[in-house]
Amino acid sequence: MIQLITADRPAVVCLQEVPAWALHLVGEWAGMKALGDRTRRGKPFGRHVTKLNAGVFRSSFGGQANVILLPQDVTVREHKMITLNTNPFSEEEGRKLGLDPGDIRWWQRERRICQVVKLERPDRRRLLVANVHATAHPRDRRLADSELRRAANFVDRQSEVEEAVIFAGDFNITQAQSQTIAALLGAPPESRWSGGGPHIDHVLVRGAKASAVRVWTDDERRYAGKLLSDHAPVEVEVDV
Repeated sequence: MIQLITADRPAVVCLQEVPAWALHLVGEWAGMKALGDRTRRGKPFGRHVTKLNAGVFRSSFGGQANVILLPQDVTVREHKMITLNTNPFSEEEGRKLGLDPGDIRWWQRERRICQVVKLERPDRRRLLVANVHATAHPRDRRLADSELRRAANFVDRQSEVEEAVIFAGDFNITQAQSQTIAALLGAPPESRWSGGGPHIDHVLVRGAKASAVRVWTDDERRYAGKLLSDHAPVEVEVDV
């Protein structure tokens, strides 16, 4: 999948659910700088490795991570990360949402993060890239929306006036379901975002002109007859 996603030499790639064992390899596969932050912790019994024909199958029991891929010629000015569903936040927010203690504990079970990378291109143009994978709750999308609001506030605090800002990832909520996305897209002109996506994967842009979000076709993510990635990638062209 990394081979397919980087074939046309993209400027930025935001990945979620990267197996922890691949963290030190994904940059080499892509020929890009890779900045990763752990999300899911490994299971106590560690990583399983099973021979499969001529290859090797590795499960994600060793944990997972979010990764931002960048071209080799950019300068990384800053790399930060915030945990979105910390115990204090989920307990306070859970009470506001009327969640019972069991739902609050479930919310805390798998760490969700927002990565922020501030970069400078060779032409001196500065960008801030945020990569999010929000909580997926099939019956209550308010959990994801609460995390997105926290992530958006974090991104806003980190951003500088001269930076174009890209806020992307698996938000696990559609535009129609999210008060946070609606607020970002409907903000005053000087702080308004553009973009979004048709489903739960989004790319929002502020401070630069951006195309509409395009969802990959199945043929674009098919390799050797197999459909790769559990979500179709989405992409945006940003004029910087």
